[in-house]
Amino acid sequence: MMLRKFWHYGQDVILPTAVFAFMLLAWELAVKAFSVPQYLLPAPSVIYAATVAEGPAVMFHTWATIRTVLAGFLLSVAVSIPLGFTLASSRYASNAIYPLLVLTQAIPKVALAPILVIALGANEMPRIAVTFLVAFFPLVISVATGLMSTPSELIELGRSYRAGRLQEFFRIRIPFAIPFIFSGLKSAITLSVVGAVVGEFVTSDRGLGNLIQTSTAFFQVPLAFGAVTILAILGIVLFQIITAIERVFFP
Repeated sequence: MMLRKFWHYGQDVILPTAVFAFMLLAWELAVKAFSVPQYLLPAPSVIYAATVAEGPAVMFHTWATIRTVLAGFLLSVAVSIPLGFTLASSRYASNAIYPLLVLTQAIPKVALAPILVIALGANEMPRIAVTFLVAFFPLVISVATGLMSTPSELIELGRSYRAGRLQEFFRIRIPFAIPFIFSGLKSAITLSVVGAVVGEFVTSDRGLGNLIQTSTAFFQVPLAFGAVTILAILGIVLFQIITAIERVFFP
């Protein structure tokens, strides 16, 4: 009985953990069985040893990336949610702004990053700007879609009770849009990690993107794999934090 309850409540964690452990084991055995060189594909044990050996440096670069990710993500939230409300509340605003939003996504961020360095200087601002540009579009679309997807029956019911425009937004549209908004937040936080690394590739003396570049330049491939692994873990952790916030405050 206890095992059944443990499996019922823990299978969401146990199953992916078991699959991940199996993949690591298969990777380790395959590398050793076929004698794959470290500069092509290091074994997980080698990656772990190389990352631990450079522990202080890895922590320094990880914290720099986390700071860029959070700054770009929070900026995208501050801009995207009011902009999504604007798009949903006015057809004229939607027709005027939406093409510009699509234009920002049509420009490759790798091509835009050097221009941002010239405009903003060789500091952290270009990396935050790239992170923001990568993350904000899906959040804007999710907010606007959620607000405009409210069933017309609910809108008519609210109007029959003489609900004003603000009451309609805050009492009907926003509660209905909460799942859409959190879907956009989850996409935005994972894309923020991507945007931060893109910015670090172009201009940075710190961060996991910079660590990957310097490691591969000196053929320290296990350390580069370690940095990539940390980026993956960082994305998963931030995604789960958003999921936990949604479950706690909006069950």
